[in-house]
Amino acid sequence: MGKPKTDGSPPASGRLVHRGAEATLRAVDWWGFPAIVKDREAKGYRPKALDERLRRERTRTEARLLVDARRAGVRTPIVYDVDVLHHRLVLEELPGPTLKSILEDPNLAPTLVRGAVRSLGMALGKLHAGGISHGDLTSSNVLYPDGPEGPPALLDLSMGTRSPGVEELGIDLHLVEEDLRALSPESEALIRAFHEGYAIGNPDGQSAVRTRAKEIRGRVRYA
Repeated sequence: MGKPKTDGSPPASGRLVHRGAEATLRAVDWWGFPAIVKDREAKGYRPKALDERLRRERTRTEARLLVDARRAGVRTPIVYDVDVLHHRLVLEELPGPTLKSILEDPNLAPTLVRGAVRSLGMALGKLHAGGISHGDLTSSNVLYPDGPEGPPALLDLSMGTRSPGVEELGIDLHLVEEDLRALSPESEALIRAFHEGYAIGNPDGQSAVRTRAKEIRGRVRYA
């Protein structure tokens, strides 16, 4: 792994972890801590001024919401460094399987998978009760640092919002439910476990959010 430069900035190189539509992730050593450098790269199809503004806003939003989520009791990667000018974050590198890999693992006991999904529901409920939406809660953005038995960590809150309306919260639920339906033949049992956990994490708001998620699914189905 590359080490930070003497001015504290991340190294120019590092092991490529993921290259996505919005950002490139590289594994580095950050003053002795395993870390991920997340660079939001320029998009040539967008006007330059708009692209610059969007990348800065999403970098700033993600950093703030990762910190706010931890304050709400939800595990997220620790933010080590924020460089809005260069659209870059340095984040704690967390180990463990993603929810997607857990759902696709035929060797895991069904009770263990249901427990992992239930704990995701609790974490999302806490996030929503804390006044935060995720915005892109796919099964690849949920990590289990302590294995399926432990609480999940939520990744990539760059599309999230502070003080969201019930529509944004319903979209979060809808995205999880659709992933469960797509990835598991036991989806209905998993969705029930997810809702159970969500009701624990967000007892006051869960009814309205679940109702809105159901409405969203109906709109998508008949669009």
